[in-house]
Amino acid sequence: MIKEDKPQIIDLPKVHDNRGNLTFIENSRHIPFDIKRVYYLYDVPGGESRGGHAHKQLRQYIIAASGSFDVVLDDGKNKTRFTLNRSYYGLYVPTMTWRELENFSSGSVCLVLASEYYDPSDYYYTYEDFIKAVKENEAD
Repeated sequence: MIKEDKPQIIDLPKVHDNRGNLTFIENSRHIPFDIKRVYYLYDVPGGESRGGHAHKQLRQYIIAASGSFDVVLDDGKNKTRFTLNRSYYGLYVPTMTWRELENFSSGSVCLVLASEYYDPSDYYYTYEDFIKAVKENEAD
């Protein structure tokens, strides 16, 4: 059972074959949203990080399609580090979660499935704005 308000590792189907394995993702079946956008990060230089933002409405599912990297999630109260290093599972990231991607291995590919189309107004670009919004949401 997927808790849509909590970050969590979600396993994907893995079909074993002597010729190589196959993993697939079906819309709203393996992850808790319809996929509206797919993008990937690659050739990230050593020591660099990505992310550094949060989303108001968008949810994501992040997969290490190749290599490995860490995802540090922050809900405004707690930080949790997830190491992604297999292509048959990924990390579900709910709304209102600050994310940092770091420690990319050489040749790694970060595949991201998103619940919404790109919309700059959906982002919190500074940590201060994100924390302010978290506190406002708690007051409601």
